[in-house]
Amino acid sequence: MLHYYLTWLRSLRSEEGQDLAEYALLLALIAVVLVIVIYALAGGIAGIFKEITNILNEAPANQIQ
Repeated sequence: MLHYYLTWLRSLRSEEGQDLAEYALLLALIAVVLVIVIYALAGGIAGIFKEITNILNEAPANQIQ
């Protein structure tokens, strides 16, 4: 058991694979930001389509060509 613990401690000091972890964290941050941006834009786009639908529904039938 002590052998596994010491191996784990040595792996913490090792810098191998550190770049991969940094890239993974950066990728996760970018993904979170994209989800937030898409969520924010989705509400605005849905509002525009609702407004267009309301305008078209309120227009008299003879004006729509």
